Amino acid sequence: MSTDIWGWVHETHSRLSDSGQHRLATALVEIAGHAVDGRNEQLDAMYPEALASARALNLPWVEVFLRHWRLQNLLNKRHQGERAMTEAVSLLEFAHREETAGCPQSVCAVQDFTICHANIDGPGYVPERLAVLEETLARVEPARACFDCLSREYADTLEDDGRAEAALAHLDRAQARIQAAGESVSLAFGHARASACYRLGRYEQALTALATAERAYTAARHTLDEDDLRKLGVHRARALAALGRWDEALEQLPAAEAAEEYADIRHRWADAVERLVAADRYPNDARLGARLAGWVSYLDTAGSHRPCVDLVLVAGRLAVRRGARQVALALVATGERKLALLRRTDTVAGPLAELTEAARALPVPVLPVPAAELLGWFGARDERAGGQEGDGAPADQPVEADLDLLAAAWTQLTAGPDGAAPSGAVPAGADGAGGADGAEVAATDLLLNLAGLLASLGHEHASAELLWARLDRDPGHEELVGMLTSVLIEAADADGVRRLAGRVAADRPADAHWIRARWALAESRWAQAVEECQALLALEPDRINPRRLAASAATELGDHATAQRLYRELLEHALPTEGTPPELRYRTVQPSDLWHLITAATANRDWPAVREVGARLGIEFDEPHGPVDEEWQLITVRARRTNGATTDLPALRTGPATARILPVLGEDVPLNHRDLVVFAPALLEPEPAEDAGEEERARWRPTFELLTLLDPAGYTSYWIDGGWPGPQAWDELRTALDAAGYGVWAYSGSQYLITDPADEDGALRGLYAAVGVPPTASAAEADALLTELTASWPHPLAWLDLATAAGADPKRHEEVVERYGL
Repeated sequence: MSTDIWGWVHETHSRLSDSGQHRLATALVEIAGHAVDGRNEQLDAMYPEALASARALNLPWVEVFLRHWRLQNLLNKRHQGERAMTEAVSLLEFAHREETAGCPQSVCAVQDFTICHANIDGPGYVPERLAVLEETLARVEPARACFDCLSREYADTLEDDGRAEAALAHLDRAQARIQAAGESVSLAFGHARASACYRLGRYEQALTALATAERAYTAARHTLDEDDLRKLGVHRARALAALGRWDEALEQLPAAEAAEEYADIRHRWADAVERLVAADRYPNDARLGARLAGWVSYLDTAGSHRPCVDLVLVAGRLAVRRGARQVALALVATGERKLALLRRTDTVAGPLAELTEAARALPVPVLPVPAAELLGWFGARDERAGGQEGDGAPADQPVEADLDLLAAAWTQLTAGPDGAAPSGAVPAGADGAGGADGAEVAATDLLLNLAGLLASLGHEHASAELLWARLDRDPGHEELVGMLTSVLIEAADADGVRRLAGRVAADRPADAHWIRARWALAESRWAQAVEECQALLALEPDRINPRRLAASAATELGDHATAQRLYRELLEHALPTEGTPPELRYRTVQPSDLWHLITAATANRDWPAVREVGARLGIEFDEPHGPVDEEWQLITVRARRTNGATTDLPALRTGPATARILPVLGEDVPLNHRDLVVFAPALLEPEPAEDAGEEERARWRPTFELLTLLDPAGYTSYWIDGGWPGPQAWDELRTALDAAGYGVWAYSGSQYLITDPADEDGALRGLYAAVGVPPTASAAEADALLTELTASWPHPLAWLDLATAAGADPKRHEEVVERYGL
């Protein structure tokens, strides 16, 4: 067996394909690309089935491979720390069992283990990381790709130990050994060298290292993909900003949305932006603050303690720079909490202390009105401004200024006008003003606004601390419990959710069920969400929102009968729209409830219910009875491929929630021509703006998410390939196939060229299309029909798979494939 990992992958893929394990074979060749390029949804969709298949077939080497690449994604692309540690330890043990020790990928479990420790506390685990890497490198040949990876990891460890010069020397030695073995270093090797140079303040050398690595990579006929370009760009932006080359840095800096999507570039992106802000070349506003706070919160939840502290320092200094006192103090509180979890604090304790001092030195704003009147003052101000303040995502400074005002008012109400504000981001632990009920109400209302704004700016932990403390004073306040539930779920604080549910269970068991149901929904535990809602409704049968939540979860489970029943019950328990007090409007029927009921009834083929609810929505049907199967409009149905990627399929809408798929599709999409599907009611893409041009409006089609397959049409797809016959012949073929009940869909365009057999250096426009054979026709009939319809074409087509299925001689098709270079 080859010790080259990709040689092994090729051999294993061939064996799996030959034995009919096509999905596992596909996963084997695709999962690494999904992992390193950050295609997280595709990886998450593919991994569970692939792992289960590998275990069922008793293929431990394949299991090691799959688990390693998923861990690479979790650790590098998603920057997980303690959250991934259990799997990292488990894989390390599994990869060194007798049955897996010889697997070419087993050694990579060591790298996963060390990266996980680096994410938790890189400097704190330097001795352990170096020891395991040294032992592993000693038994890995320099010609193997693993040697490159482990060498980079060793250099990163030296960097974490403050030995960037030694890291460069190690990279030099490793590169010499790799090249002596006849191999080239990876593009990532250049990233590691640039990182060490940057750490040493050698910014020009860092840029040179990146340029050299890129030239070598492209000279080897590799193509830079989007992931490569993002990483190179953020490395360069940071070095260019350090050199004061602001315009070049901004040109190289990936968009903020890219950093939002790909966690592996966030730390360098934030470093570059901090330098650009200092030069007044990047807006240091509340939107940036909320973005960075969200990343801090993510690292906090992921258990990546050291990266979390590092980002706290950047975000905190930027908050101080723009005068956002409470934001800076909230970041300080997170930093201090994470600092206690580090083994080594020498490089961050001092900067965190400096940040703390700077944050506390920021001025406390003077209240424009007494504390108890601040919310009214906000309302009047916003009304005067036409509702433009604070009604959307945080975008400008007043949002953070409002937060500081709220904190000042809260301090005044809880500590008195002459009392000093407690230390920390906000007066956590304060328990109310005491005295009259009015003061208590004012304090709680103020706190809800303060906690809500903190959470909206990305500081869920600080928000939760305030709400927990107030709950001690006001345990029966439903809004407090509701907001705390939302904040804990947003922060992915499982322990906090369990604690809150347990706290309210004795006095308000229905609320405990509601908390657990919302948490189950957030974690995609659909069955448990339904169970918790059912338990709640047994206690309080008139509740509306639990039915909405349970129906949504039942839909995810494919239990459309339960979903329909719940939406029907919702209508029965809802209040009439007219005359309902504003505080009870949540109990009225929403249009979305009716659309969801139509969708569930459609999936259940309950056509009378579809027509009844449709009438309530003002829908007019062509026929008064029977299944709804009409021709409404062209739409787009968004479905998932078997590898987890999404694809948009043109379809003809046949009813309120049904459509027929138009294209002829391959095995990678679990649908085909004329399949009748049910789609979810929500539009996935907004309609064009009022000022959009006619062309944009003409191109737009409503896009809906696939819910379920209702009636499969039974078509079988075969591919045809060859020379383009011209538009007239193509139209005639399509017309004839359609009249015979077949489907056909062209996938090629004018850019598809094939070899001209009359001129070896020439090219012809090609045709690559899928033909859908209906269930009423055999492969032999389809082969005969295509042969007849294309007999007069100047260039023959090949349909090798169809000919084989038809039992026809494939020789003619093989000759066409060879002659035209198909």
